[in-house]
Amino acid sequence: MRVIMGESSRRAKSGDSAVRRAPDRPWPALPGAILALAFLMLGLTAALDAADAPKVVISASDGTRKAAVSVELAVTPGQRQFGLMYRQHLDADAGMLFIFPAPDRLKFWMKHTEIPLDMIFADPAGAVVGIVANATPYSERPVGPDALALYVLEVNGGFCARHGVRAGDGMSFIGFDPHTSQ
Repeated sequence: MRVIMGESSRRAKSGDSAVRRAPDRPWPALPGAILALAFLMLGLTAALDAADAPKVVISASDGTRKAAVSVELAVTPGQRQFGLMYRQHLDADAGMLFIFPAPDRLKFWMKHTEIPLDMIFADPAGAVVGIVANATPYSERPVGPDALALYVLEVNGGFCARHGVRAGDGMSFIGFDPHTSQ
């Protein structure tokens, strides 16, 4: 049997610790390093996006935090009209915040809305003025409190009961300006 040893094997055998790259692959670790860097950048981008994502924090009147919700914003008439219609799923810590140009006695319906929702109505200061719990999917009956509201946060049905959200709690807004002129 004949054994053919390459240059690096001969060096290792002879005790020479110098490492020499093969001429056909000058930087063998470079593709792996580039891939690792790409994943690192992707992770950092996702983390920064999550940090900048709009959120609504709901707190008790004493300041105790009850819940935080990542929100999609509905600030134009078209966005507010379409809302969460046709959605089959909403993550547990997600919702949609409807922002109106002026306080009003707001009423919502559930036409074309496939999942039960809790609707949290808040005044211009962010104080919760009313809640519609577990609104019935597909209902065309307008629902809402008899109070002026500027904001409506829609979340999964049962959210308010799970987190103890009630009238008098407060909303604070993170990562966006909670105003619209439309």
